[in-house]
Amino acid sequence: MSERYARLAARVRALDEAGLRRRLRRVEPTSATTARVDGEDRVVFCSNDYLGLAWDPDVRAAFARGGGAGAARLVSGNRPAHDALEEALSERFGRPATLFPTGFQANLGLLTTIAAARDVVASDALNHASIIDGLRLSRADRHVVPHGRPDLLPASLHLAVTESVFSMDGDVADLPAWTGAHWLAVDEAHAVGAMGPGGRGIAPIQGITPDFVVGTLGKAYGAAGAFVIGPPELRPLLVSGARSFVYTTGMPEPVAWAALEGLRRATDERRERLAANTARLRGALAMLGVPTLGSTHIVPVPAGDRTMEAAERLFAAGIYAPGIRYPTVARGQERLRLTVSSEHSAEQLDRCAEAVAAAIRG
Repeated sequence: MSERYARLAARVRALDEAGLRRRLRRVEPTSATTARVDGEDRVVFCSNDYLGLAWDPDVRAAFARGGGAGAARLVSGNRPAHDALEEALSERFGRPATLFPTGFQANLGLLTTIAAARDVVASDALNHASIIDGLRLSRADRHVVPHGRPDLLPASLHLAVTESVFSMDGDVADLPAWTGAHWLAVDEAHAVGAMGPGGRGIAPIQGITPDFVVGTLGKAYGAAGAFVIGPPELRPLLVSGARSFVYTTGMPEPVAWAALEGLRRATDERRERLAANTARLRGALAMLGVPTLGSTHIVPVPAGDRTMEAAERLFAAGIYAPGIRYPTVARGQERLRLTVSSEHSAEQLDRCAEAVAAAIRG
C-alpha cells in the first residue's frame, strides 16, 4: 500500500470494520420489472421507474435523437430539445420550468438562489441530502424540524422546505401545514408523474400551490434530469446565477427528448394501475403480518439489524430490493425499501409479499 494514500486506505478499512462498505451490482433490465442482477434473473422491486416508462418503446426510441449538448446552455449547449421540454413542463405545471441535469443540482440551484445568509429557513428532518446541502450552501439560518411536525415550525420564517413523498419512509407531507412561512418549496421528486391530477404531484391533491416545486424526470417519467417550477421572476435568476445551472454542460439531447416522450406517456391509466398495484402489495403484506411504513408506492419494511441478511434472503428468493442502512437512514431504522411499478403483475406482487415475509422472519 502506498503511504501517499494511507489516510484513504484507513477510511476504507473503517468502512469494512463497521460493515458499511457498499458495492455496485450490475443490473441489466430484461423488462419493465425484471433484470439480470450480477448475472441472475430477478424481479425488481427497487426501481423508481414507477410507471414503467424507462422500458416503454417510444421513450426508449427517443433516446436515439441527438447527442451531447457539448457545453453549458449559456454557451452553445441550449438545444431545441431543452426548449421543447421546458415549454411542455411549463404548460403541464402552469408556471415557468427550468431544467437541470440532475435532481441534486436542481435543489442546489433553487435553494442557493432563493435563500441567503441570515434568512430563517426550516427543513423537515428527513429531507433529501440535496435539500440539506442546498440549504447549507445558502448560508441561511437553518432550523431542522422533527419529521412530520410542521406544527413546530419557528415563527417569522423566510422559507420552509419539505419533500411531498418522503423517499425512505413513503409517507406524505401535510403541505397546507407548511404554508406559514413567507415562501414554501416542495420537492415532489417521488410524486410528479405518479400521483395527482395530471401527474402534478401531492400539492394539487392537497389544494395548494407552493411557491417553488422541484420535480424529477428520472423516476416516473423514465428518463433523467430534473426541473424547477416557480414564478416568472425565478427563471432569470436561475439561468443567470444558479451555479449548478450556469457551470455545467446542458442535459444531453436524447435525455431531453426521452423525458418529453415520458411526460406525454405518463397517463392517468398508468397512475391508476400504480395505485392498484400499491394497494395489492400493501394489502398482501398486511395479510401476512408484515409491518410497513407510509402509504404510497414506496413501501418500507422495517427490519432493524436483520435488514442486510433479509435482503440477501430476498435476493435468493428471486426478488431484488437491497437493504437500506445507516447512514441513509438512522441507526436502528434499517429497512427493506420496496418500490411498486404500474407494470408489476399480480403474480409478481404476491410473490414479493410472500418472499418478504419469509425473509424478515429468517
